[in-house]
Amino acid sequence: MNLDVLLNLDVVLITGLTAELADQIRTQKETVMTNDELYVAVALNGWNGNIERADKMFSGLSDEEVLKEIAPGKNRLIYIWGHLTAVHDAMLPLLGIGRRLHPEFDVAFISNPDKTQGEIPSVESVRKAWREVNGKLSEGFAGFSSSDWLKKHAAVSEEDFLKEPLRNRFAILLSRTNHLAYHFGQTALRPK
Repeated sequence: MNLDVLLNLDVVLITGLTAELADQIRTQKETVMTNDELYVAVALNGWNGNIERADKMFSGLSDEEVLKEIAPGKNRLIYIWGHLTAVHDAMLPLLGIGRRLHPEFDVAFISNPDKTQGEIPSVESVRKAWREVNGKLSEGFAGFSSSDWLKKHAAVSEEDFLKEPLRNRFAILLSRTNHLAYHFGQTALRPK
């Protein structure tokens, strides 16, 4: 349905258009977003879309498939999944959402390359942590206003932030969305 045609729903009647649907469309048409809100909405759509694609791919793999390399001599899928989970976990305090949920992932998935640690978290623990961390981020994001996104992140001092106001929460969201997309792109190399 072309919403541009529906200029005044009180006057225009479209066959089959229920009152409930008309109210939803009217509400959508009357909602005006500021430029800042639009930018944040676009960025969050990018983040959420990448999270959904990665979640669908990872959750559709068996434990055996997750333990395979994406290509001979390259990282295993569990390493990429654990790495993304650890990086997202580090976003919690960085954005002021809360404490890290799984700092123990750093040794296996951040500080060391794949296949250099004797023990790494299990597939099930990575699966669970992925859901917990991204759920917590989603809750935190929902509580931010557009002006909250433009506040400094926790890794920059007030003094440095005054000099470089682009070191804000929004920049973290954008850079981590790119990071997620990069590593998700690597998973396309996996044998199918």
